[in-house]
Amino acid sequence: MPTVTLLGRTELRRLVPLDLAAVDCVENAFATLARGGVEMPPILSMAIAEHNGEIDVKTAYVPGLPTFAVKMSPGFFDNPAKGLPSTSGLMVVFSSETGMVRAMLIDNGYLTDVRTAAAGAVAARHLARADAATVAILGTGLQAELQLKALTLVRPITRVRIWGRSRDKAETLAEAAGSLGLIRTEAVPSPQDAVRGADIVVTTTPATEPLLMADWLEPGQHVTAMGSDQHHKCEIDPRVLARVTYVPDRLAQTRLLGELRSAIAAGIVDAHATFAELGDVVVGNAPGRRSDDEITLADLTGTGVQDTAIATLALERATAASAGTPFVT
Repeated sequence: MPTVTLLGRTELRRLVPLDLAAVDCVENAFATLARGGVEMPPILSMAIAEHNGEIDVKTAYVPGLPTFAVKMSPGFFDNPAKGLPSTSGLMVVFSSETGMVRAMLIDNGYLTDVRTAAAGAVAARHLARADAATVAILGTGLQAELQLKALTLVRPITRVRIWGRSRDKAETLAEAAGSLGLIRTEAVPSPQDAVRGADIVVTTTPATEPLLMADWLEPGQHVTAMGSDQHHKCEIDPRVLARVTYVPDRLAQTRLLGELRSAIAAGIVDAHATFAELGDVVVGNAPGRRSDDEITLADLTGTGVQDTAIATLALERATAASAGTPFVT
């Protein structure tokens, strides 16, 4: 009888830490997407407005990988006040050859957190200056912490400035960031204070109004915007897109969900404008950063190919380590 491997969050944290291997896994996923042959349908997204919630379903088939994943990812943004995480979910892993269920990864969003942070590192690896040392983080949640950790894997980060609507949470995150070996970590009173003089700016909030304004940007900065993954979200002043080299993770998605959507709605960018995707930059089909003065922006909405890649890595490592609980169907 077929056997399904059940893996929980604790096991998956041990098997798939946020490290360079995870970054390379996600980078390879973007490269494969750029080369073609990937089947990746649009995101199935449903709002649950009554409870300030949403759920996204993402998937992709990647030629050459033995498995593919279907991920269900809820986000309920009032949960922290209830003592619960704002994100949860699981991934179901299927055989690419037979379609049989191979595993259930009950990770409560952990693998999504890892692959999202890894995507930020991929963007910085290709778009931020090689000497980028100062980071501005707008947001204080788990992804803010992970984005910073991921950046330290690919750039010589020594300083971080953190802004959040809650000063207490910003100070807590700044204190925790000290464990990464940074020279200086601090919470600052405004987003502009964080952005001023930063080499890399990361926006990681569920904001519906812009937090990062166009006239704050300085030559040589790189921006990773990863909070706008729904039609109603917006972290970036639409005028920013007129000042930057814009790189989406998936153009078809960012036209509908990302910061590009807001810029199109504001008339800043033509609805039919085309841009090279992050995968195109990874494989060399498009340039990354072209000068030290260039301002770059990566618009990350999250893709199913990332989920299949990280889930396949998790199952391969679980199999090698004889981890997980077998369940006979």
